[in-house]
Amino acid sequence: AKDRFGLELQRLPMPEPLYLEEEERNLPASYANFYIGNKVVLLPVFEDPMDKAAVDIMSSHFPGREIVPIVARELVYGYGGIHCVTQQEPAERG
Repeated sequence: AKDRFGLELQRLPMPEPLYLEEEERNLPASYANFYIGNKVVLLPVFEDPMDKAAVDIMSSHFPGREIVPIVARELVYGYGGIHCVTQQEPAERG
């Protein structure tokens, strides 16, 4: 499928839902919260049967980069992900 700009859309699988019982809420576990570096893609994985499919899909879309799976369960317990924790930090003016 393509979007309105003609860009190809790729579906990513979803891991099994992670649930935080103390707060009675689902956690934001998603393979889409990845980070693209110069030679790598840091891909969150969740010790889930769908992890391999996500790695394979990302490998096909980033052929020049190494796909580095990183277990991200602890990050989603804090309501974040790999892309979230790699956000830019502005430089000081001066």
